[in-house]
Amino acid sequence: MVAGAFPLAKLLTLGARQLSRPLAARIKAGARASPFFRTYICLPPAQLYHWVEMRAKMRLMGFRGAAVKPLNEEAAAELGAELLGEAIVFGVGGLCLYLEYARQAGQARKRDEEQTATLRELREQLERLQQELEAVRERL
Repeated sequence: MVAGAFPLAKLLTLGARQLSRPLAARIKAGARASPFFRTYICLPPAQLYHWVEMRAKMRLMGFRGAAVKPLNEEAAAELGAELLGEAIVFGVGGLCLYLEYARQAGQARKRDEEQTATLRELREQLERLQQELEAVRERL
C-alpha cells in the first residue's frame, strides 16, 4: 500500500481504525444487553470458536476424541462480543484497504486513458505530417 509514501493517507487510515474501536465497543455493549443479539449473534460464533480452539489444543497435546464442553452463557456472550468487536475493526481495516485499492486503480486507469489519448493524437499528427510530406514531394 502507498500509505507509507503519503502521510495523509496513513493518518486517515489510522483515524478510521481509531473511529472503528468506539463503534465496536458500542456494539459489544449492545450485544451484552440485548437477549436476541446475545443469543443469535454472539453465542453461536463464540461456541464455535471455543470448540475449534479446544480441539486444536487437545490435538497438539496428543488427546484424540476428547469431548469439548461448551462455554457457559456469560463467558460465551463475552467471547462473542469480543469476536464481534474484532471483526468490526478488521472489517473497517479491510474496507480502508479496498477503498485505497479502488482509488489507485482509478488513478491508473485515468493515467492509461490519458496516455492512449496522447498516443492517438501523436499518430494523427504523424499521419498528417506524412501526408504533407508526400504533397511536398509531389510538388517538387
